[in-house]
Parts: sequence; C-alpha cells; structure tokens
Amino acid sequence: MIKWFWIFAGIFIMLLVVVSTKAIKKNKSINDFMLAGSSVGALLGILTYAAALFSAFIFIGIPDFFRVHGVGAWIFLAVADGVMFFIIFWFGYHLRKKAREIGYKGVAGMMSTIFKTKWAGYVVFIAAFIFLIPYVAIQIRGISMFFTAIFPNALPHYGWAILIISVMLIYSEIGGLKAIVFSDAIQGVLLLVVLSIIGYNSVKYFGNVEALFDQVKEVDPSLLSTPGPKGLFTTQFLIASFIAIIFLPLSQPQFSSRIVIMKSMKETYKMAAGVGVVAVIVFIATAFIGMYGAARYSNVSTQEFVQNALLFDQPDMIAALAIVGLFAAVLSTSNAQIFALGSEFRSLLRGEDEKADFKLTKVALFLFAMIVLLTSVLIGDELVLLARMSFAGTSMIVPIVLIGVISKRKPGKEIIIFSAMSLLVFLLTLFDIIPSVLYNMRVDLGLYIILLTMSVVSVLVRRTYMKE
Repeated sequence: MIKWFWIFAGIFIMLLVVVSTKAIKKNKSINDFMLAGSSVGALLGILTYAAALFSAFIFIGIPDFFRVHGVGAWIFLAVADGVMFFIIFWFGYHLRKKAREIGYKGVAGMMSTIFKTKWAGYVVFIAAFIFLIPYVAIQIRGISMFFTAIFPNALPHYGWAILIISVMLIYSEIGGLKAIVFSDAIQGVLLLVVLSIIGYNSVKYFGNVEALFDQVKEVDPSLLSTPGPKGLFTTQFLIASFIAIIFLPLSQPQFSSRIVIMKSMKETYKMAAGVGVVAVIVFIATAFIGMYGAARYSNVSTQEFVQNALLFDQPDMIAALAIVGLFAAVLSTSNAQIFALGSEFRSLLRGEDEKADFKLTKVALFLFAMIVLLTSVLIGDELVLLARMSFAGTSMIVPIVLIGVISKRKPGKEIIIFSAMSLLVFLLTLFDIIPSVLYNMRVDLGLYIILLTMSVVSVLVRRTYMKE
C-alpha cells in the first residue's frame, strides 16, 4: 500500500503544481484572485461545488453516521440535498442578478449595501465565522485521525493538522480562488472514483445489496428504520435538518461564491443539475459503506471502523487512493471555507485602498487558519453532528440574505434583529444555557418557525404601509 500511496501522492502533487501555475497565470487582478475571474464553466462548477459540499466528513463521517444511526440518514441527507439543488436554481438567478446590479465581493458586504447598514454584514460575517470554523476543523480532525492510524509513528494528531494547514495556506495565498477551483476538480474526481469503488466492494463482500441489508437486520433491525437505534431521527430533527441543509446556498458563503463565479446563468443551471447527480452517487456509496460497517464493525470506535472499511479491507491500490483522496478532500474543502471567510472579511472593509484591503485580507486568512488549527485539536469526533450544527447555526442568517437578495426595496432593519437574536439563542443552546428542547419542541426548529413568520410579516407590512 505504501508504494501505491507514494505513486498516487506524487501524481497528486504534480497536478497541484500544474494547476496552481495555471491559476497564477490567470490571476491578472485582485478580482481574479478573490473571485476566480467570475468565469467558471459548468464542469468545473460541478466539481468545485461538490468538493465544497462533499468533503472529508463525507469519506469518514457519513459512512459512520449510517453505521451508527441507520438508513434514516437518507432522509437527513439525500432528500434535503435534492431540494437544495432546486434552491440553487431559484436563488442563483436572484443572487447573480443582484450581484450585477450592486457588485459582489462577498455576501456580508452585499447585505451591508442592501440594508444600508454595516450591521447586516456584521451579523452575516459573525455567523459564518462562528460556525464555519468548527466545520473546517472537522475536515482537519478527520484526516488527522486517518493519517495517525496509517502512520502511527510518523506524527502526532496535531502534527498532521499543522502540515495540512501549512499546505492549504501556501496554496490559497499564492493561487487564490482559481487555484482552489482547480484543486476541487481533482478532489471531485477522486471522491467519485474512490467512494464508488469502496461502495461496490462493500456490497460485493456480502454478494448483493439484499444480502447486505439482511445481515444488517440480523445485527440490529432498528438500523433499517427511523428514529434509528439511538433515537436520533425524530420528526423534529429531520424537519430542522431539512431546513438547515436546503438553505446552505444562502447561509454559507463558500456556496454563494460558487454561484456568483459561474460565467453565466445557463452554466449555473448545468452546475446545479450536475451536483445533483454527484449527490446520488455519493450517498448511495456512503450508505453501502455504512451498512457494511454496521454488519461487520457495529461495536468499534469511529477510527477503527474507518481504517478497516476504507483501508485494511480494501486492495492496496484502492487503500492508497483513498488516503490521497482524503487529503485532497480536506485540502480543497478547508481551503474553500477559509477563503470564503477571507472574502467575507474583505467585503466589509471600506474599499478606499483596494491593495491595502487585499493585504489585510491575506493576514486575516492566516489568522483564520490558525484558529482552525487550534479548534481541530480540541474538537470531538462526532463529525456529522458537528457539521449539522454548522449548517443549523449559519441558517439563522438566511432571512437577511434571502430577503436582501429578492427584495426590490430596502428591507427593514428588524430582519437583522430577528436573525441576530435567533443566532444568540441557538448559541446558548449549544452551551446548555438554554435547553435544546422546550415544551417538547427543538429550539432550532422553533427558531426557524419564528424567523419565517416574522420575516413574512415584516415584508408584508412594509409592502402595504411603507413606500420605502
């Protein structure tokens, strides 16, 4: 396996050098560096969006999620992601139209312009910062666990984390978003190839799909229904998760930016449809891997399951490709999210001296990376649930972005207040200051209902009684 690993790693590094060189040549301006020249085609769009969405936690977290909680994860993931692609179609049109009207450096800056107050941008940026940091740390944590299992005597967990962050910083600071998009393309191809092969091998071990699920049923029948063996997939959990996931294009800037940088709306539509196809392949493969783990490794730790299912139970060549694929996944996805935070930070700056703002943004990127490094060392192993927390937290600012983008008049500042208060309450539930369930209702679901209601009331009242 080690021989194959060095072969694939060498090919991957050479590809990174080639695409980063190509990206540097294409970066003729600061806009090219930060927004990839806004000229990305459908194929690159599919791969870069998929890489940002289906990251290292897809390799490690999702199969383990199926293994522990059962097939209810299909509702949590596949159905919600399917609806999300329709949101890309609809929201993408309005976002690109608004970007042409007022310009685009980042969602936070755009909201400040639309609401005519910096506070709209501050709330968007704070939500992104608070919840994207642990989301990026998940990627670093996952791959560090993996490498520690493979090379137990090489580096400690934090050593791998430092190495990954260093490569990521060098790549993004030199090549910008265009380099990240190119690396995403490589990662996207690796993701599909590796997961498809391992998913196929997982089914092949038992003979066919029916035999696989029969074996899972013998281990624990509750894995094949909701709410699952641990009772996670309650109706309220699934509804709240559904809402959090479908609004990812609005709530997380790395996805919004990938809509804006497409060269045309036609290419954006193709991108959304293509990502939907990728999602089907990814979730089928990860479900098979997870059920394989439920049948064979039901009572082991996440790390032991992952290293067995993705490495030791696979042919040497596939195991080596999986290692490189994981590194590519964490590199491109973490790059995308930290870079998105940098773009949001830049969009809030005054813009009087573009070069000075650009230098400050590069410093901010470094600081964000250091915070991610520290968080990755301290964060827990519940990778999917931590990702879900990130989705839920950033979704509290959806009313600001949604109403800001689709409204034809200046939205009311009460929208900012609603979102900021909901964000604060959600944070308090994470620290157990407020219970996560009140009066038999999940607080996050209750917040979504309140936000939706208050936002609709705000829009209707202003449309009816206010000219401006």
